[in-house]
Amino acid sequence: MNKRLSQIWQQFRTSFSVAETVNTTVETGKAVLEAAKTFQEQGASVELLKPLLQNSSSLLDVLCSPLAQVVGAGLPFVPLAIALLKFSRDITKQDPSLEDYVFIVSQAAYLESAKEILSLYPSSNRDADPNINKALTKQLQQLNALELDYESASNAVACFHESELAKAFNQVFLTRLAATNIPNANAHILTQRVAWNTHRYIIKAWIESGDAIKNIIQPSFGDWQKEHQKFSSIDEYLKTHIASKPLERVFTESFSFKDIYVPLKAKPVDKNGEIDKNADSLDLEIWAKEILLNPSNLEQVMFVQAGPGKGKSVFCRMFSDWVRQHLHPIWTPILIRLRDLDSFECRLENTLEAELKISFIQSDKNWLTNKNTRFLFILDGFDELHIEARTNLNLEAFIKQVSGFQQECEIYRDMGHRVLITGRSMSLQGIPYLPRNLERVEIVAMDGEVQQKWLDKWEELPANKGKTAAFRQFLQGDNCPSEGKKLAQEPLLLYLLAAMYRDGKLAIDKLEQASQRTAKIVIYQEALNWVLTKQRSQTDGTNLNIELTQQKPEDLKRILTEAAVCVVQSGGEFASMSMLELRLQDDETAKALIEKAKEKLGNEALKTALAAFYIRPVDKQEGGVEFFHKSFGEFLFAERLKARLKAWTQYYEAEDGRQLVTAEAQMNWQIYDLLGFGGLTPEIVEYLMGLLTENQDFPWEQLFKRLEKFYSNWCNGKFIDSAEETFPQKKLRQLQKYGIQGLGQRQVDIYAGLNVMILLLELHRYAKGRDDLKQEIVFYPSGQAEGTSRTTQLLRIINYSDCIQLQTFNSVVRQFLSGANLRGANLSGAYLSGADLSGADLSGADLSGANLSDANLSGANLSGAHLIGAHLIGANLSDANLIGADLIGADLIGADLIGADLSRAYLSGADLSGADLSGADLSGADLSGADLSGADLSDKDWGDIRWDKNTKWDDVKGLNTVKNMPEALKQQLGLS
Repeated sequence: MNKRLSQIWQQFRTSFSVAETVNTTVETGKAVLEAAKTFQEQGASVELLKPLLQNSSSLLDVLCSPLAQVVGAGLPFVPLAIALLKFSRDITKQDPSLEDYVFIVSQAAYLESAKEILSLYPSSNRDADPNINKALTKQLQQLNALELDYESASNAVACFHESELAKAFNQVFLTRLAATNIPNANAHILTQRVAWNTHRYIIKAWIESGDAIKNIIQPSFGDWQKEHQKFSSIDEYLKTHIASKPLERVFTESFSFKDIYVPLKAKPVDKNGEIDKNADSLDLEIWAKEILLNPSNLEQVMFVQAGPGKGKSVFCRMFSDWVRQHLHPIWTPILIRLRDLDSFECRLENTLEAELKISFIQSDKNWLTNKNTRFLFILDGFDELHIEARTNLNLEAFIKQVSGFQQECEIYRDMGHRVLITGRSMSLQGIPYLPRNLERVEIVAMDGEVQQKWLDKWEELPANKGKTAAFRQFLQGDNCPSEGKKLAQEPLLLYLLAAMYRDGKLAIDKLEQASQRTAKIVIYQEALNWVLTKQRSQTDGTNLNIELTQQKPEDLKRILTEAAVCVVQSGGEFASMSMLELRLQDDETAKALIEKAKEKLGNEALKTALAAFYIRPVDKQEGGVEFFHKSFGEFLFAERLKARLKAWTQYYEAEDGRQLVTAEAQMNWQIYDLLGFGGLTPEIVEYLMGLLTENQDFPWEQLFKRLEKFYSNWCNGKFIDSAEETFPQKKLRQLQKYGIQGLGQRQVDIYAGLNVMILLLELHRYAKGRDDLKQEIVFYPSGQAEGTSRTTQLLRIINYSDCIQLQTFNSVVRQFLSGANLRGANLSGAYLSGADLSGADLSGADLSGANLSDANLSGANLSGAHLIGAHLIGANLSDANLIGADLIGADLIGADLIGADLSRAYLSGADLSGADLSGADLSGADLSGADLSGADLSDKDWGDIRWDKNTKWDDVKGLNTVKNMPEALKQQLGLS
């Protein structure tokens, strides 16, 4: 039976034998306020409750009082409501109905929730408009007319914020907030927070009511207790794992991330993975907030990409805490470092359940379908998934899991969660079919405004007082080279520059001499030197690190570089201390250093030596270490690799033949030891080349010859086809001893060979820019073609690599093929989706049936190449040389062919729908039967396509939908 709320209140008046008194809203508000205060001071009694019932129409009348009194006094609204129900039950000898109970308790719970949420906004002027009572009276009258039945009461208990009661209460509360100085948009969010938060106080009331409700509703006391514990668990998680993140110290400094954080800017990324340079910059936080608060685009996954040190992880920790402070419990943030995931389940929700050791998840199998909780999952570091999950197929599977999960959240009403994921800009490249529901932005360089805000916060720190103005002038002045100014637009490097400048340890002269390639290297090197020698020193300059660690700076650096090898080979995030100790034991020099330190520092000497140098213990792994920032580990790994490369160039100085063989064998083993673990990252390669190019006298030719010989032997299977113990087997046993699983002998062999190929490709590309080297260093990954025959070496390597897992070759090497010499290579059927082949020489190559979708072939030489049936969907072929190329039946949907030379190319039957052919040369090309639907044939920058009388247009499809067709071509084809 339906009951109006006014009828329920009158029913309680009758029970207590009181009549209604006509009062103004101010007086009714006072009645509730005074009753609550008296209850707080004296406890419950019938005489206390009678004036409450007589002089008010509901508990929400208290909102007519000044909000400061409602919030500040800590009034016990829920206990007051329970007392009202219990006394009514004692007087009438009848249990209240569910409608009666819900009407009273929901008001009290709503007021408790409002009290809690409003206390988070202490600076608000809560009573700026004294003339609000008329509007509030109208809303309270409408509330009293609301009807409640068993079903609507049950709905309010199950999920209050979706109930009709919540809607009515919210209108009353919004009207009350209109008297404050809280902006309208914020008032709506605040009201939603109150509504979502009410459920926990209803649960609390249900538990505290005890026997008074045992006959009213089905769930047991244990069920309510479990629900109450879930909210307590969430509170503890937010306090421990979210609220603490902004307060963690920056490296070994005395200040926190919160002290120097400033919101960054970003730009949208299009479906091709390119930044929309014409778009205005977005405030990254505002972008995320707007998507989060927009219910109409729940399908979209937020993806924030950026290079290393650009602020992704700091944004995650700051934004998750902002959500906690300003949106919880509408949204409850869950922050997950993807590097911490040990397992990789078939569904994202299974992975979350397996990895999140939080009681409210582990104790509730329905935690994702509970309508009273809604989560924002912030997944930080897509590129940092463990090595077992980092192949292209697994990366693709994971991003599709995230995509599918988000789509389910839109479809299934009981879910409604959101996902924000971050990763390096390169992390999505090479994944052929990205989900369409990724809303991508890329963090852009700090502009003058953002940098100014950061420097202002830097100046506020006690240690920096009075020092920032000079640093600001340095960045803006002529003393700071252009590359230094550019790098200072990256948050991590800006911090390093500012900290070293503050301490007087920034080598400005070295920075002035640095090139574009080496400027970042100089900063990292100086930062490392600063940490090793100067960061802990006395006022007289004495280096305290030697006393603390019993190691000289050069010895500490050696240990740190080996730690970096351990971290990178363990997946790039953390490594066990036992692995580092074992690797150092294998090095006689390093072993002696540690033994010496143990004499004074004991068995913990190694941990002591590492403790201060951008390395911290790993919580999840006893005796483990990780670098504070992934970039430090990658840079130090590059330092270790550089030292090895230099040593390898010196082996052939030995005159004794036996020594020569021994040295070569030692080099081959060291290659497997350093590189037989997984693919080199672009960042490591960038650091390495920067380190090598610092020395113009580096023996490049010698290095090339050594690596090329290894590569040739590897291609022929020399290192794995042996009856004796092989280098791959030796390395595998070593990795297993270190506790690294997931690799076999073939994987070790493949990774070692592919990484050497990457180094040779880099040497080849570097040599092309130097007149003294470009004739001496020429690398042919597939071997050098003779006459018209095609080479098959690279195709065999691709097939060998892919035998352990499909797309292995492409996932490891695709980013390093720019400028590669692949003339005459047979690559038919090869999978090269997303590969960077810009400027590559593919003349005469056989690419028939190859998958080159989304590949970058801009400026590539494809003259005479065979691309019959090749997949080139979304490929960038701008300014490519395709003279005489065979593209019969090729799939070029959406391809970028701007300025491409397609003269005499065979394009019959090719699908060019949506392709951009602006400025392309089609002289003599055969387009018979090709599909040009939606293709663009001209733009203002590149002009019209070019064609001649020998261009064949027979049976071309989609000409009526072609964009910007030149008028002369229209006339020729009879379309004008």
